[in-house]
Amino acid sequence: MELFLQRLVDGLSEGSIYALIALGLVIIYRGTGHLNFAQGEMALFATYVVYQFGEWGIPIGIAVILGMAVGFVLGAVTEVAIVRPIGKKSPFAVFIVTIGLFQFLNWLDGAIWGGQSLPNTGAGSKQLSFPSLFPNAPTDFVTIFGANIKIQSLGVIALVAALTAALFAIFNHTRLGLAMRAVAANGESANLVGIRTGRVLMISWGLAAAIGALGGVVFAGINSTVSLGLMFTVFIYASAAATLGGFDSPGGAVIGGLIIGVIQNMAAGYAPEWVGQQMKVAVAFLVMLGVLLVRPSGLFGTSRVERV
Repeated sequence: MELFLQRLVDGLSEGSIYALIALGLVIIYRGTGHLNFAQGEMALFATYVVYQFGEWGIPIGIAVILGMAVGFVLGAVTEVAIVRPIGKKSPFAVFIVTIGLFQFLNWLDGAIWGGQSLPNTGAGSKQLSFPSLFPNAPTDFVTIFGANIKIQSLGVIALVAALTAALFAIFNHTRLGLAMRAVAANGESANLVGIRTGRVLMISWGLAAAIGALGGVVFAGINSTVSLGLMFTVFIYASAAATLGGFDSPGGAVIGGLIIGVIQNMAAGYAPEWVGQQMKVAVAFLVMLGVLLVRPSGLFGTSRVERV
C-alpha cells in the first residue's frame, strides 16, 4: 500500500508537468487550430532565462515571474510576427515554421548558455545547476499512510491545481475568457461582433508560452539541472496528454497529463522488466495511438461533424 501510494503521488507530480505543457498546446489549438511544435523549446528558453536571473542574484520566486513574462512576450511576438502572416497564406506552413522555430530556439539556447546537443536528444549538452521551487532535501517529506511523500511532489500537484482553477475562472468569468471562447468557436463571427481577434490570439499564444515556462522551471527544479534536451521528451508526453484529454479541452489536458504520469509510473514500477525508466515514452505513444484509434477527439474533446 505504501509503495502504491508513493508511486501514485510521483506519477501525479510528473503528470502535472505534462499537464502544464499540454495546457499551452490546447490554448493555442483552441484559438487557431494550429499545433505549436515549438512549445517545449519556448518553455526551455524561458527556463534558461530564469537560470540567468538566478545567476544575477535575483530570488527564484521573482525570477520565475520574470521568466514567465519573457515567455509571454516570446509567444505573443511569435504569433504576431510569424504565425499570423504565414497562417493567412498557408495553414500547413505554420506546422513547418513551428518545427523550424523548435530547432532555432534550441540552437539559440546552446549559443547563449553553451553546449551542443545531438539532434533531438540533448545528449552531450552542458548541464547547469537549477534550483527547485519547493523544498527537495532528502529530509523534506511527509509520511502519509506509511508512505514517504516528497514535499516537492505535493507542491507541484498543488501548483497545477491552483493554476487550473485560475484558468477556469479566467475562461468562464472574465471578458478575456469569453472573447477567447468566442474566437475558438468561430473567429469570423467573433470579429463581426466587435471582438479584436488578433489581440485575443496574441494573448492566447503569450499565455500558452507563459504556462509552458512555468512547466519548464518546475521540471528543471525536479531534475536540479537545465540542459538543451530537457523538454524534448516532456513535449512528447504533453502531446500524448493533450491527445488523450482532447485538444479543445483545457480540463481534459490536465486530466490527460495526470493519467499519463500515473500510467507511466505504475508501469515502470510494477513491470520494470518490460517498461523501466527508459521506456516510459513508449507508454505515452501507446496511449496516444489507442486514443486516436478509438476516440480521435480525446476523452473530453468535441467531435466535429462535417456536412457533406
